[in-house]
Amino acid sequence: MTDTTLPSTVDIIVVGAGIVGLSTAHRLLATDPSRTVLVLEKEATLAAHQTGHNSGVLHSGVYYKPGSLKARTAVAGRTEMVRFCEDNDIAHDVCGKVIVAIDESELGRLDDLFRRAGENGIDATMIGADELADFEPHAAGIRAVHVPSTGIVDYSQVCQVLARLVEEAGGAVLTGVDVETIGDRKGGGVAVETSRGSVEANLLINCAGLQSDLVAERDDAIDDGTHIVPFRGEYYEIRGPRRSLVRNLIYPVPDPSFPFLGVHLTRMIDGSIHAGPNAVLALAREGYTWRDVSLRQLRDHATDAGLWRLGRKYWKTGAGEVWRSLNKRAFVKALQRLVPEIESDDLTPSHAGVRAQALRPTGELVDDFAIAETTHAVHVLNAPSPAATASLEIARNIVERVDARR
Repeated sequence: MTDTTLPSTVDIIVVGAGIVGLSTAHRLLATDPSRTVLVLEKEATLAAHQTGHNSGVLHSGVYYKPGSLKARTAVAGRTEMVRFCEDNDIAHDVCGKVIVAIDESELGRLDDLFRRAGENGIDATMIGADELADFEPHAAGIRAVHVPSTGIVDYSQVCQVLARLVEEAGGAVLTGVDVETIGDRKGGGVAVETSRGSVEANLLINCAGLQSDLVAERDDAIDDGTHIVPFRGEYYEIRGPRRSLVRNLIYPVPDPSFPFLGVHLTRMIDGSIHAGPNAVLALAREGYTWRDVSLRQLRDHATDAGLWRLGRKYWKTGAGEVWRSLNKRAFVKALQRLVPEIESDDLTPSHAGVRAQALRPTGELVDDFAIAETTHAVHVLNAPSPAATASLEIARNIVERVDARR
């Protein structure tokens, strides 16, 4: 990270120094130390976007369709991430969480989640209101699913360790280097023009997150119009002594009319309690506030037929998300469904994150992780949550694809 020299040639270039990119670089070198691996990150720091702005949850894999790449990699990846944290003295806590049904209308969906947990091989227990009070004394609910394998961690710290391990294994991690063009190298491989010069490689691996579709377009890797749409999630933090209202993690039963989990309460690894996120359309790829506006992004949103189709389908729920973003009282009301004692004065604004969500021209959000291959590249085209949890297993999948090319 301190070496600013761009090599002229390497075996593999990894674009993006978030947790998926760094996990992939680490896996590449762990399986074959003879490889030369270069990680390029356009920002000045590691984990600058999705990885560094998420809720820090070690997801268990309850929500994901059985057999999907999300389900497989989240379940295995959580175990692998806990082991990685133990081996590298990274602070983490497998504290468990509860998914709470507030009234009878949510019981059917809670039962569905409980069955899905079993199908995904996840230890979970259906509990009543009395048992819920043992885990979360201030939580409302008539029934809940307790998932003991869920945990918390600082993924930015994980990335710092991964980057160090990559460099110790002979790889290079360069920040402040933007990939500008991708072309064919004479004799095979890829030629990359960056903001700091040219570099050639046998293979490029695109883990660029919010920029992943733009990087893929430079390689002609997307032919069906699928593209990234940025959704911002905003958080509040519970003040000082009122943190005692939440012990660990309290989640609602997801609303099937909207493809996000809904606002929830999460203890962070530093002991703070964060509430959120909502889900609103960001006005820039890296738009963390309403003031962050990109004219190009506005134009893309306005001309995006898939986004208009999505909006027509979810307009009512989406309008509610925007209202919660603009109105603290509405945000508090959503939290009070989970913990009725929370009051407006208990909350102070915290960070926001931007989710890189792939959208098809049909208006369908890509539900699973998506990885595509071209002659000289592997592109991770959809890796929102739980990608941080699953990152070590996503890396395993990518490296298996790379090794299959030999």
